[in-house]
Amino acid sequence: MTALEPSIQVSVTSEYLPSHSQPEDSRFAFAYHIRIENRGSAAAQLLSRHWVITDANQERQEVRGDGVIGEQPIIEPGTDYEYSSGVVLETTVGTMQGSYYLVDGNGDPFEAPIAPFLLSMPNAVH
Repeated sequence: MTALEPSIQVSVTSEYLPSHSQPEDSRFAFAYHIRIENRGSAAAQLLSRHWVITDANQERQEVRGDGVIGEQPIIEPGTDYEYSSGVVLETTVGTMQGSYYLVDGNGDPFEAPIAPFLLSMPNAVH
């Protein structure tokens, strides 16, 4: 790791969205709120994302795409980028995990992992 390499920290919170869910049709909507923090000394641009979404039936979806919410933000050292998005599951509980693919100021690619996080209807997990 060089002294100028970006150091990206990803944190996530999630919430159940009852107003967007239809439990009678096995549709459970969740929002997730992401904070991507650049703790390094060089800017980084987020180019793409990869998500692995798994519901309680072990049904797995993979999502790949450019940027996040239609953007490919440049995150300067000491700053962060925040966004929210959502997912619909067929079960009351699931998990998400993945990674962001970024480039540093020299155009060198690197990956920032996103640790698994829980998607859960209230009181579904004890």
